[in-house]
Amino acid sequence: MDSVFIIINIIVFLVVIGLLYTMQKKHVSFAKRVFTAMGIGIVLGAILQAVYGVGSDILTGTLDWYSIVGSGYVRLLMLIVVPLVMVSIIRAIINLEKTKELGKMAGWVIGILIGTTMIAAVVGIGSALLFDLSADQIEAGQAENERAASIEERYASIEDQTTPQRILEFIPNNIFLDMTGERPTSVISVVIFSLIAGVAVLGVRRKQPEQAELFVKGVNAIYAVVMRIVTLILRLTPYGVLALMINMVANTNYAGVLELGKFVLASYAALITMFIIHLLLVGGFGLNPVTYVKKAFPALAFAFTSRSSAGTIPINIQAQKNGLGVDDGTANISASFGATMGQNGCAGIYPVMLAVMIAPTVGINPLALDFLIPLILITAISSFGVAGVGGGATFAAIIVLSSMGLPVGLAGLLISVEALIDMGRTALNVNGSMVAGTLTSKILGGHDADKFNDKNSVADQATV
Repeated sequence: MDSVFIIINIIVFLVVIGLLYTMQKKHVSFAKRVFTAMGIGIVLGAILQAVYGVGSDILTGTLDWYSIVGSGYVRLLMLIVVPLVMVSIIRAIINLEKTKELGKMAGWVIGILIGTTMIAAVVGIGSALLFDLSADQIEAGQAENERAASIEERYASIEDQTTPQRILEFIPNNIFLDMTGERPTSVISVVIFSLIAGVAVLGVRRKQPEQAELFVKGVNAIYAVVMRIVTLILRLTPYGVLALMINMVANTNYAGVLELGKFVLASYAALITMFIIHLLLVGGFGLNPVTYVKKAFPALAFAFTSRSSAGTIPINIQAQKNGLGVDDGTANISASFGATMGQNGCAGIYPVMLAVMIAPTVGINPLALDFLIPLILITAISSFGVAGVGGGATFAAIIVLSSMGLPVGLAGLLISVEALIDMGRTALNVNGSMVAGTLTSKILGGHDADKFNDKNSVADQATV
């Protein structure tokens, strides 16, 4: 009997996919289709949970089938990340007139990412204090205790690793290993290799122009093919968002959300505040924040539903280049760097909120400057090398809490609302990288204001 209900649920899902496909055929904008997919996903996910209940065989079986579309789409995006980043950065560098432009570009991107992370830390501290958060207010059950044990075990594996050693992990020693995404810092390692390769081509061009030209032709040919693959994959975005949103809503522990409602509100208050600060920065550079949001929405929507900064890289790059008017090199560097460093949500807001919550349990005054100032600085430093996939926020929390002498196991207290909060954190991470790319492009004179302001120049028309 269960199989009958599962089949019915699959048919309903296929009908919704058919609706989204019809919208595509009628040339409904990409952003509207993504927004529609999110809305339907929320409603359908809530209905499935209400009808079958969390953990039921029917719901589990249904979501298992739905994940073919949702998780399958994320896997396809992860598949294209390395070739896209590698070829795009090499191509961007060989089109630079001077290598010093590369240093300025990377310097501004990193500076904005880390600077906004420090601001995010201040916002997180303020929210935690405003809502009077304390770890004492949370009752630890079996799930929380198991999560605490898991975090402490993970901490034991990195306890002896210093900050310089973690930064050293960025430098690749086996590019083929990093192309598999085996390490948390693989994306940054691929970026570094691509930067070196691009600079090498500039050197070859001066001494052996014929060989350099041959290489450039090959890179341009590969780039054309990679971008076509990206186009094909991004066409699936509304369907992937639909499936991911259904899965998230259907599996949400609403009892846990109600119990920890204050912590969820405090988290989203901080996330929204930081998002507004991003928009103020955009406006401060003479760009319309409303236009920015419209152009950035598809990437933010996917980041919200997928909870993967790394998986959002292809959409992030396309949104910056085709919608926000960011030049090719800056878009690729900001999207790649933003997936593993300076993440405003996971590495900025989240760790400091935990630290402020936990501090009173060990007799530390969370209002003391000798606690707050080191906390902000440590948060900024530890934001290097945070993995852009699930678990990155936990890693950042472990580093910050351990550096501040706080018990890392208490980070497991929010496990019941972790997924819900992580959606907002990831969207803020991606927005931070897009802001870094937009502002850097504006500062260095590579920004295309006409494309940014052109209502017809949006990511979806270039990708679907």
